Amino acid sequence: MPDYLNRAEEQLCLLVQVENRAGLAALPEILAVEGVDGVFIGPADLSAALGHRSNPGHPEVQAAIETAIGQIVASGKAAGILSADQGLARRYLELGATFVAVGVDTSVLVKGLQALLANFKDVKPVAGGGVY
Repeated sequence: MPDYLNRAEEQLCLLVQVENRAGLAALPEILAVEGVDGVFIGPADLSAALGHRSNPGHPEVQAAIETAIGQIVASGKAAGILSADQGLARRYLELGATFVAVGVDTSVLVKGLQALLANFKDVKPVAGGGVY
């Protein structure tokens, strides 16, 4: 961005994260705060807070997420969430989520490395090597 240091503030937004029952209950008040531009739902921590640890796809968790996204979108603010489940990610977009993270750096790296390894499983190591 040309003239970044003088214009960066124009490009900033403030996002807050909701990932427990208290956050869900306070969502209307959070959305009313001037200067808050959007709310990011944390599905992993939310699922744990709702008693469904490691199961963000649980119907109770999904109902809470869908309600929250609806509230956020209705407020005119940006709704965001993370989901490595492509079906859920598409559902959140259908509900009006503004941004959906569809991968986690560690899982993307592991999947890429597994694919690379699969290409070389039958290759015998060669002495020497390359630059790396």
